[in-house]
Amino acid sequence: MQKVMRLVPYVMNKALPEANETPEGIRLIKAPEIWAKGFKGKDIKVAVLDTGCDITHPDLKDQIIGTKNFTDDDEGAPELVNDYNGHGTHVAGTIAANDKNGGISGVAPEAGLLIVKVLSGENGSGAYEWIINGINYAVDQKVDIISMSLGGPEDVPELHEAITRAVQNGVLVVCAAGNEGDGDTATEEFSYPAAYNEVIAVGSVTLTRDSSEFSNVNKEIDLVAPGEKIISTLPGEKYGELTGTSMAAPHASGSLAIIKQMEESLFDRDLSEPEVYGQLIRRTLPLDEYPKTLVGNGILYLTAPEVLAEKASNEKILSAY
Repeated sequence: MQKVMRLVPYVMNKALPEANETPEGIRLIKAPEIWAKGFKGKDIKVAVLDTGCDITHPDLKDQIIGTKNFTDDDEGAPELVNDYNGHGTHVAGTIAANDKNGGISGVAPEAGLLIVKVLSGENGSGAYEWIINGINYAVDQKVDIISMSLGGPEDVPELHEAITRAVQNGVLVVCAAGNEGDGDTATEEFSYPAAYNEVIAVGSVTLTRDSSEFSNVNKEIDLVAPGEKIISTLPGEKYGELTGTSMAAPHASGSLAIIKQMEESLFDRDLSEPEVYGQLIRRTLPLDEYPKTLVGNGILYLTAPEVLAEKASNEKILSAY
């Protein structure tokens, strides 16, 4: 299997020497409101399949629960997940950065991060075999969520089989939808593995809830999340502002961690993969000005049930007059 998969393309807007804030994307999806209820992803395991991670970054080091390298970087040393690109560190920060040492918070600042390096070098490319092995490894480690901000144009049966196995084992698989969008909602663009039905495909919107022109269009898009000018961690105790569906997907991955913790606490039992997915979709708001092939069920908004209930109540009161 010689085919190669690459990072879902992204744009580095700017590097930041320091940051000390809750990023605007985290606030936009209302994560702090869920934290206030006591749910920050504790005991939930998220596997980040990417370019590796700076596991010594002060905002990430306490959340790392394991590492595994499937690439040929560092002579293939299995324990080394050095991030020579920066993409994986940025994704990890959006999911679970913890600001107790200063810096920024991710969506689920108490979730555990299993760093699985499947893309190598500064350009972030990887053999399909590495990614398939990484998925299977994450499943064997009994993670709750797999987050992948990567993709390729080809439907590879072995990749689909690995993802199907993950979902059958109760793992939620989240992927960036892809940045091949041409601004024409009448045309479709597919990136795999996001285009598989078993995957939660996440498109991008701006911080003002406008659809990102580059975000892929197809019937498999499940939802959208902030993906433009997203601040997160970078190697070397640094921070950066990046753009792409690569940045939208980890917002959903982190959200699934706090949703799973919260709902299993309320139900007092483990929830199945479809049940947690259903709870995620409950926490979206429709963007009716755009077709579903672009925005799926709408924008990720963790307090959506309360917002929609209040709206329904107000409409009921108005209709009584």
